[in-house]
Amino acid sequence: MAGGGLVAGRPKSAGAAALTRTDIVRAAMVLADAEGLAALSMRAVARRLEVEAMSLYHHVANKDGLLDGMVDAVFTEFHAPDVAGPWRAELRQRSCSAREVLKAHPWAVGLMDSRRNPGFETLRHHDAVLGCLREAGFSLRLTGHAFALLDAHLYGFLVQELSLAFDGEQDLAELGELLLSSLPEGQLPYFKEFSLEHALRPGYDFGDEFEVGLDLVLDGLEARLAAEGG
Repeated sequence: MAGGGLVAGRPKSAGAAALTRTDIVRAAMVLADAEGLAALSMRAVARRLEVEAMSLYHHVANKDGLLDGMVDAVFTEFHAPDVAGPWRAELRQRSCSAREVLKAHPWAVGLMDSRRNPGFETLRHHDAVLGCLREAGFSLRLTGHAFALLDAHLYGFLVQELSLAFDGEQDLAELGELLLSSLPEGQLPYFKEFSLEHALRPGYDFGDEFEVGLDLVLDGLEARLAAEGG
């Protein structure tokens, strides 16, 4: 076509010729961060990169492959425990860093351990967590319990945190006032007590519960490790 029209499978610009798998995955993550997974498609990623959609398939087989790469990239942003470090401090840092990463990539929460083709970075992160526990003296059985419990706390808390019906202290106060005013007089005394004397007090932040729960989990694991003689 005269004037240099687009040909399927070829880049729109000379710069697109240097496109890499990392470029594609990062563009997909930016799109998902901004618009959610519902907006993610190979065409949408191609538009963001200003290339033809077919050019992506030289690097990523399909959308599932793209999701695999995105999850793998998220794991690289977590703190990887140092297997030679103090296990409690290392795993606490891992959970706290992972929470911040997943708040930045909320689409990833339900995907992190769902991929049938986990990437190398995913496996490397899991190996670091397992190594941290094993080098600290955790038995294989207790290592399995610990890993499952730490991830249940991490991902479970994030499901709650990201699904809250309010955003910030002021929004919570307005929602609480509306809810409490609609309750029958004399009913639900413990709910009212908790709301009025704790959750609706200035400075309350549901997110603060994350580290409290994490320390309870770590306390329990430390006790189990001691009971095993570790």
